[in-house]
Amino acid sequence: MNEWFKKTLTQIKTLWGKWTPIQKGILAAVIVAAVVIIVLLASWSAKPSLVPLIDTPVTDATVRERIVLRLNEENVKATVSQSGIISVNDEQTARRMRAILLREDLIPQNTDPWALFDVERWTRTDFERNIDVRRAVIEEVRKHIKALDDVDDASVVVNLPEDKLFQADQNPVTASVILYPKPGSDISTNRKKIEGIQKLLKYAVEGLTDDNITIADNSGNILNDFAGLKDFDRLSIIEKQQKIIAKLETQYEIKILNILQKTYGTDRVRDLSIKIDMDMSEKTAETVEYLPFQLRADNPETPYDESEVRASVTRSSETATTTYQGTGFNPEGPAGVEGQTAPSYKDTSNLTGLSTQSIVKTNEEIGSRRTSEIVSPEMGRRTVSVNIDGQWRKKKDANGNLVIKDGQIEREYIPIPDDELQKATQAVQAAIGYSALRNDSVSVLNIQFDRLAEFEKEDNAYFRSVQRQRILLISLAGLALLLLIFIVYRIVSREIERRKRLREEELLRQHQLEREKALWEAEQAGMEVSMSVEEMKRRELLENVINNAREHPEDVALLLRTWLMEE
Repeated sequence: MNEWFKKTLTQIKTLWGKWTPIQKGILAAVIVAAVVIIVLLASWSAKPSLVPLIDTPVTDATVRERIVLRLNEENVKATVSQSGIISVNDEQTARRMRAILLREDLIPQNTDPWALFDVERWTRTDFERNIDVRRAVIEEVRKHIKALDDVDDASVVVNLPEDKLFQADQNPVTASVILYPKPGSDISTNRKKIEGIQKLLKYAVEGLTDDNITIADNSGNILNDFAGLKDFDRLSIIEKQQKIIAKLETQYEIKILNILQKTYGTDRVRDLSIKIDMDMSEKTAETVEYLPFQLRADNPETPYDESEVRASVTRSSETATTTYQGTGFNPEGPAGVEGQTAPSYKDTSNLTGLSTQSIVKTNEEIGSRRTSEIVSPEMGRRTVSVNIDGQWRKKKDANGNLVIKDGQIEREYIPIPDDELQKATQAVQAAIGYSALRNDSVSVLNIQFDRLAEFEKEDNAYFRSVQRQRILLISLAGLALLLLIFIVYRIVSREIERRKRLREEELLRQHQLEREKALWEAEQAGMEVSMSVEEMKRRELLENVINNAREHPEDVALLLRTWLMEE
């Protein structure tokens, strides 16, 4: 094998040497092109395939932007082609997002989100095709439901009855779903999610209605019984209303505390209690107002009122006048029977009279305004109570020192004046929008707080600081005394050393004088004086010591002390 490899390598080298530079360049270009093609094929094959979210293109730009925005909220990367087809990375993500888009009504109306089995065979019957359609619908619905984040598994059964001749004999399409929620999921109590699954079934199966859909959990509880969820919905609404009231009370509380604490301080404003009554019921009110006509408006630049107002305007009028003149006739009954007319009226009968009747009818028009409004919620009574503490001042004597009584600092309490409390009340009323018509109540009180524990801590801290000051003063005094003793000791010791040094210098000087005197006497006597090397060194050393003693007396004293200790 090695010989063959060596032989092949030798042949390649021989051929390479025989080739011209042009041939070598062509071979290199072919190799580079092959490498580039292999890299491109590898990158293209490694590129993930995209799955269309909706088979049909979404041509409406607004709907397409809403779908893409919803995908971005779910952190799903989507690609939109030039034709309008939205694609995602994998099939599982596509199923999950289809379920979410169906639940939130983001699927276009002309879009069929379900993919059925498309199998063409010559031997297949209509019955088999119907079975395939049914299985396809059930499987797709189950996959879409399982793609939801709140569902661990799902079981779907769809009953598609046979077509009948008469509509009255036609059985309805029914569907039942059993959900297996994930731990911690709220799908069993979330009505919106259940309605999304129910809507998904309606889109998937033709002819399926809400009444024929049953959705249950693994415990057998019916989840789409929305009539039975009315009490739960009512409790949810009440809970939301209570949160709204609590949020509003918190806003007013922060506003009031900011006003009072900026003036009186954080520690002096406490015990703030606020209660807001709100009518959350929905009310419809219709109001009819009859208004006069304003013929001329008031000129605001003049000091007097120039407006002209009329209560009504005449639309039409009718006048009728009737005049009668002649004798009156009073019948008295059948002939031969005496009438029953009173004698006083008989005297006035057969007299000529004149009667005039006038009738005037006038139709007046008045202005009216009809208002129809729905009120919900309506703000009710507001009750605020807050307590502000007075001021505590520490008593001091004539020298400016704190007054200590019974082991405690004596303090004086200064209450808040009534006029200042009234101003604080007005500030709180302005903050909450006080209205006497709502029977609002605002109470700003001055109640003394219990500050015994706080004062005890302050007193202990004060006494500890006083004690520390005393200890510090005593320590400083002791340190000053020690420093004074040390200074005196140093002065005395330096004086003793100085005297000792002077005495030693005097002894050395006397020895030197005696030695010089002896040498001088010997020279005078004509004696030959010979000095050894050691004596010369000793003399030089002695001279150096004398010179150093004059220049640096302290160092020389230390050196002499060392020599004496060694001896």
